[in-house]
Amino acid sequence: MGQIEALFEHVGKTHGRVDIVFANAGIPDYVPFDQVDEAFLDKVLNVNFKGAFFSVQKALPWLKEGSSVIFNTSIANVKGLPNFSAYSASKAALRSLTRVLASELTPRGIRVNSLSPGPVTTTILGKMGVTKEEEEGFRDIIRSTIPLQRFGTPEEIAAAALFLASDDSSFIVGTEIVADGGTSQV
Repeated sequence: MGQIEALFEHVGKTHGRVDIVFANAGIPDYVPFDQVDEAFLDKVLNVNFKGAFFSVQKALPWLKEGSSVIFNTSIANVKGLPNFSAYSASKAALRSLTRVLASELTPRGIRVNSLSPGPVTTTILGKMGVTKEEEEGFRDIIRSTIPLQRFGTPEEIAAAALFLASDDSSFIVGTEIVADGGTSQV
């Protein structure tokens, strides 16, 4: 039994059900399209798409009526960001999966939605192999493209996820909530 399956088996047997799955995994890329090789594409898709896909699949036996599944996508799934081909494709796949699973699971009383953050203050840029100076320069460029002129906070994204997980969003299914300071909307 894999780790994900074992996790949900443990939670399900301990509590009798799983109420919320927030499938949040992602590794960024910043590689020009013509330099993406199969190994790199597989790595990005394995983490960003397959990890979320199989997490929800392994949770499914324990998801009961009233449960909520939330996929963490990205505004990269709708923006044509240069050098983010693998990342954008993996997040667009999650957006599509949101719609498909909403169709499949809603009859069972399980709501499926996605959350699409824009630029958020996290450590993800530091994991891209850039220097601190390059990271700050990149952040300055990105900040200038955000209508609110600032990065979002992890707490703001968590609040949106909590909304989708709660009964306050009981009439929302198959939807993508965009939390990006207006970056993809304005």
